This record gives sequence, C-alpha cells and structure tokens, in this order.
Amino acid sequence: MEGFVRVPGGRLWYEVKGGDSKGIPLLTIHGGPGVPHNYLETLAMLENERPVVFYDQLGCGKSDRPSDKSLWRIERFVEEIELLRNELGYSEIHLLGQSWGTILACEYALKYPETLKSMVLSGPAMSISRFEGDARRLMKTLSVRSIEAISRAEISGDFTQIDYQEAVSEFYGKFVCRMEPWPECMNEAVAGMGEDVYNYMYGPSEFTVTGILKGYDCSSNLGEINSPVLLTCGEYDEATPETTAFYREKFPNAIMKVFEESSHEHHLEKPFEYIEEVRQFLSRTD
Repeated sequence: MEGFVRVPGGRLWYEVKGGDSKGIPLLTIHGGPGVPHNYLETLAMLENERPVVFYDQLGCGKSDRPSDKSLWRIERFVEEIELLRNELGYSEIHLLGQSWGTILACEYALKYPETLKSMVLSGPAMSISRFEGDARRLMKTLSVRSIEAISRAEISGDFTQIDYQEAVSEFYGKFVCRMEPWPECMNEAVAGMGEDVYNYMYGPSEFTVTGILKGYDCSSNLGEINSPVLLTCGEYDEATPETTAFYREKFPNAIMKVFEESSHEHHLEKPFEYIEEVRQFLSRTD
C-alpha cells in the first residue's frame, strides 16, 4: 500500500509493507537530511511480522519538493511523523531512525512518548557537534591528496571542484558504505536526494558542516526517554562506536550492538545480522 499525506509544505509519499501483519508497526526514518528511503529497503524483510512503513521526508524522493527554506526545521520534520502515524491509524509504533533520522526519532520520542513502543537508532547522530568532531578526526585518515583538497575547498568556500568531490568519495567509501560497488538501493537514494535540503541543513559533506544543524545537540535530553532503545553502529562507522556508547549511557533503557567490518550503512553491509538483531529487539518490546 502506498499513498500521500498532506503535511505543512506539500505532500508526503509513504509506502507500507506487510500491511496485513499483526505486530506493532515499525516506522522507518531515513537519513540525510534529504536522502530518501530507498537505502533502507532491507527492513522490508520484517514485513512478515509487522507493518513496515517507509516514507520520503518533504524535499526528497517521491515527496513534494518546495523551495521554501523555512520548512527545513526539525520541529516540522517531527510533525511529519505524527501526521503520518495519524493517517495510518496506528495507536502505537516502533521507530527506526538512521543517521539524521535518529535525531527525528528522539525528538519525536520527547514530544509524543505515549505513542512510542521502542526505538532503533542506527548510526546515531543526536549531537551534530560530536558527529562533526568524529568526521573531522576520521577525515585525517584519508590520503594526503584528499586532505589537501578538503583544506583548499574549506579555505576558498568552493566545494564544487573535482578533487574535493573525490575526497568526499574516499571518505564515503571508508566510513559511510564500504560495499564495492554500492548496492542499487544506495544509488537510487543518491539519485532521489534533495540536495538543497542537505546543503541548507547540514553542508557540502559529512565532515564540512555549514548548515543550520551545526551545533545541534539533544544528548542532554535523552535521559527523559524511557522507551527501550537499541543503538547500532558499524566498526568503521562515522557515527563511531565510542560516540554510540556515549549515547547508550544517556538513555535509561538502552542496549548497543556494533557490527564488525562495516560502517554507517551496516544495515546493508551486514543485512541478515542486522535484521535479526532488530527482529529480536522488537519482539522483546512488543
């Protein structure tokens, strides 16, 4: 089942897999900002147990793409989730957020705790300050050529040069998705990306933060979230195991899993291990 729901600024596209399943629905929140749902497609493996909801946030993928920058606010993205939940008639949900989606999941949990059964937070980024710091540290492990290209771009403010884009690709290949070649679902997500949203909210790359999210940090509020939480990351994740462990200690009721030989897209790099970890967690918290 797929359709659209009206949200502030336009229409939001969604799809429900396993709509006839009896379990508590799992609503997935993609990353970015502005990278649509496609790369989360492995989560459809859970549809035999519960409805799995995918959607594209406003500004990317199959959803409308308004040009009004005032729409690109965390609070409005959180309201998208609540409007979608109401549209689908779910009284209770599990949330699974990936990367930027973990911010929206936590902000939703803080505002609407009564509807939330549990959360899975993969490649967590609840502190952009920490995320940026980790990315800057990892950036220094790149080739000398890439480091020099990044330095030149950040001094000049011109991030369009080929050598900067090659540096970004080297970083992504080490810390975002280590699969060669990238799976088709990743390519589809890149093709459907809302670059205006990403650039405005975050910046030109994972390690160069210039957008309105710079300095965002909700980690001091995580202690208010009482729902069970599963935190996951990859061994080589830009959302590092050390920072993920930092978040785990902030939650009252959280567990953590690190996937070896994988990175930010560990749900694609280790799909069966990841799905089994999520499946068992959801089953325990239903």
